[in-house]
Amino acid sequence: MAKNEDRRRALTDAGLSALARFGARGLTHRAVDQIAGVPAGTTSNYFRSRDTLIAGLVDRIGERLAPTAEDLERRASADPSPALFADYIRDIVRRLSSDREVTLALFELRLESSRRPEVAAVLGAWQRAGFEGDVAFNSEAGLPGGRREIALFHYAIDGLLLDRLTNPIDPETSTDAIIDDLVAGLLR
Repeated sequence: MAKNEDRRRALTDAGLSALARFGARGLTHRAVDQIAGVPAGTTSNYFRSRDTLIAGLVDRIGERLAPTAEDLERRASADPSPALFADYIRDIVRRLSSDREVTLALFELRLESSRRPEVAAVLGAWQRAGFEGDVAFNSEAGLPGGRREIALFHYAIDGLLLDRLTNPIDPETSTDAIIDDLVAGLLR
């Protein structure tokens, strides 16, 4: 496998772009090469198969959507409360909304995982690890809500993002207002 990490990131970013633009069927080594503007065959030098490319894309999604250390540090000194929990949720939705291409690529991979068990295995392991990390973080931070509430927020955020990135059913209501209502309803 090639060692140039900058090139590898550029290729995975191009792969995410291909997924967001063309869907899972448009994700090919050739499409990634074209979007990245590299010679034909470059992607296959870094990712020998479509499955290794998908695994690289899943890793890159995690990198691009991760909170910054500054964001986490800023909230770490605040008193645990439903308002702080809502602030964390707003930050998650902001990151997912502002990197629209990555979020659309993630939705494409989720759809593809319903058709391809090998994609389901990679993506499912990543999702479950993220969920477990969210549960642990919430507990360690002393935030309200446990495993059940975190799962419910995952379901709600996925639906909210799908709505906001595609065809909103209520575009007049702000995303922040929806998040406040979700927190109030789920953390009674």
